[in-house]
Amino acid sequence: MPDTQRRVPSALLRITGIKPQPSPVIEEAPQPNFDVARRERRYRRWLAAADAVSALLALLLCANVLGDDSISPNVLLGLPLVILASKLKGLYDRDELLVRKTTVDEAPALFELATIYTITLWMLDGVVLGGSLGKLQALMLWGALFVFGLGFRRVARSLVSRSSTPERLLLIGDAATYSRVEHKLETGHINARLVGRLSLQRVSNFTRDERPVDEGTLRYLISELDAHRVLVVPSQTNPQVTIDLIRAVKALGVRVSIVPHVFDVVGHAVVFDDLGGMTLLGVREFALGRSSRIIKRGFDLLGALFIMLFAGPVLAVIAALIKLDSRGPVFFRQERIGRDGEVFRIFKFRTMVPDAEERKAELMAQNEAAKGLFKIADDPRITRVGRILRKTSLDELPQLINVLRGEMSLVGPRPLINSEDETITGYDRGRLHLTPGMTGHWQIMGSSRVPMHEMVKIDYLYVTTWNLFEDFKILVRTVPYMLARRGM
Repeated sequence: MPDTQRRVPSALLRITGIKPQPSPVIEEAPQPNFDVARRERRYRRWLAAADAVSALLALLLCANVLGDDSISPNVLLGLPLVILASKLKGLYDRDELLVRKTTVDEAPALFELATIYTITLWMLDGVVLGGSLGKLQALMLWGALFVFGLGFRRVARSLVSRSSTPERLLLIGDAATYSRVEHKLETGHINARLVGRLSLQRVSNFTRDERPVDEGTLRYLISELDAHRVLVVPSQTNPQVTIDLIRAVKALGVRVSIVPHVFDVVGHAVVFDDLGGMTLLGVREFALGRSSRIIKRGFDLLGALFIMLFAGPVLAVIAALIKLDSRGPVFFRQERIGRDGEVFRIFKFRTMVPDAEERKAELMAQNEAAKGLFKIADDPRITRVGRILRKTSLDELPQLINVLRGEMSLVGPRPLINSEDETITGYDRGRLHLTPGMTGHWQIMGSSRVPMHEMVKIDYLYVTTWNLFEDFKILVRTVPYMLARRGM
């Protein structure tokens, strides 16, 4: 908020409905922000280049590594078709709509494009390759297209983000939402920052029912703050003000995003229904159906077995190091609250001295975690090996045993100890309708930095919006967060 107070005259901030005096700034036609337009063009160009390079490398891999085919120069003519297909899928236009520009959310669309591209080349192998495309080559092409597409797009977005100035956001709404958005931007490492806040009343004239939004004031503030995007918190008392405000912002050529609090309850897994021009939202039931529970459990079993198969030698080495480092058992077991309130004992590699629980009370005054949780950065109870395990989250791997036993899931709400669970009441206890997970939204956001009330809300939304692809995205995002040690 300091940017607004510094750059906008205080007299203007006290506007409650007056009509600003005409000025050249207000009367000019809206001009597109040069920095914004240039950044959006860079995103499109780099993403298009990433798609073309992905297709070319995938084709070279399947032709030269798995076969002795020669690639025809005609393949270069097909690369623009790859870009055109991505354009038709909207993969170059979604970034301008988003503050947090992600790649993993595009996985379904990239999966579909990889499938279509592979089938097309299989039918045209005589034109593109000097021989026929074998089944193994086709499988490699399909997998490489999908993996390369995700990887190169991620790199392209990262390069553009690092070389671009942060997106400047102006929030029109309440102070609580401003603070919450500011916290999300900081903890989410997003290339954007808030430059000011105004209440709806500051840009509204309720005495003019036919045109409640003061467009002159709005234009002046956006120009003074050099805002790239306006975040609008909908009015709870006058929906027409919100509608006119969104129209006014769009007319100024500025990006606009809505912050609807209703989705804090229903999540994003809603179905839009058109009732003769009136939009209705169909909200999912707060529970998983039988088939969804079976699918989730199957995914857990296959994933846990796959991880244990490849991580077996690592687990053995860690166990030996723990025994050599300090006296005590290899595993630490602690009671946690599971699905439907059932108590279970969680498996973790021991990272503390054997009497750690007895010493917790004397260290409570040094607690650095959010209310309801306990964590100390330099906890004296942690062993030398334990400190390494915690920094890399490898101490969590034995929870795969809990997953195989059905007590935990790969992805789910955070498993709480009894004292933490007792602080959760009312509708928030609905988080227990799903099996707790080894990781989840709470983990990739930095578990020790998320307040209890915020974590409960996140868990609630996870239950109401579950789908298998969401679990896959969380697992993929957990790896870089572990390597970056953001959850410590």
